[in-house]
Amino acid sequence: MCRNIRVLHNFEPPTTDDEVREAALQFVRKVSGSTHPSRANTDAFEQAIDEIAAATRRLLDGLVTNAPPKSREVEAIKGRQRHEKRMEREVRIRTASA
Repeated sequence: MCRNIRVLHNFEPPTTDDEVREAALQFVRKVSGSTHPSRANTDAFEQAIDEIAAATRRLLDGLVTNAPPKSREVEAIKGRQRHEKRMEREVRIRTASA
């Protein structure tokens, strides 16, 4: 999964429409291979973002879970810990091959 796209389901407070749109934007950027569309492609780019955001919102609204809502703060800490482990592995690999 693209590291910039975050899990949006089952959070407290619930995922905002801005977060859904940001995820849609990241998806469209990844699929199109472009962070900023040309003027000729701006309408198609924006339409895709709107459609994906709407589909994502419908998905999130329709999902059901028995799990307790996740805390954004706790998930952010876990993400930082995963990042630190990745960096430690890279350092070990680089120093072992040097």
